[in-house]
Amino acid sequence: MYAPDNDVVVTCEIAPPHSAGAPMPVLLADDFTLLLCYEMAPDNAELAAITFMHPVAHYLGPPNDEAIEGHPLASRGLTAYGIFEVLSSSWIRSLDDMNRVHPLHNPKRFSTLRHFVFTFHDATFEIIADGIDAVKIHPQAEGLVRRLIQERLATSR
Repeated sequence: MYAPDNDVVVTCEIAPPHSAGAPMPVLLADDFTLLLCYEMAPDNAELAAITFMHPVAHYLGPPNDEAIEGHPLASRGLTAYGIFEVLSSSWIRSLDDMNRVHPLHNPKRFSTLRHFVFTFHDATFEIIADGIDAVKIHPQAEGLVRRLIQERLATSR
């Protein structure tokens, strides 16, 4: 993944807090956007749908809440059940370094990227993107994710 060096982890309020239970995060991604949906706190009555602009890389997987201390950013303030931004991200720098072999590499492209981390109950979600395009709140309803996928497919054509 990446090895933190000068990374600074800060709590951020870019999106509504998620349920501490099992918020059931769902991702829908293409080359231009990434949609993250999850159950919100405190009572899972609503779903948050966050659209990230121009995702460059993302990860959904370990550690869970019980193993969050094993995450490379835990010693820098990353904790369970939160939403964070990583400033001076070593992951962004590693992606920039990897891309330097490209004949048209432009380091300015990487200087605008942001690194966000959502620590859920059963998994951690990390994303490198230009930022957040939209945050929408939906009443929890059968078929919401299916409707969001259909909306995304309709706008990508």
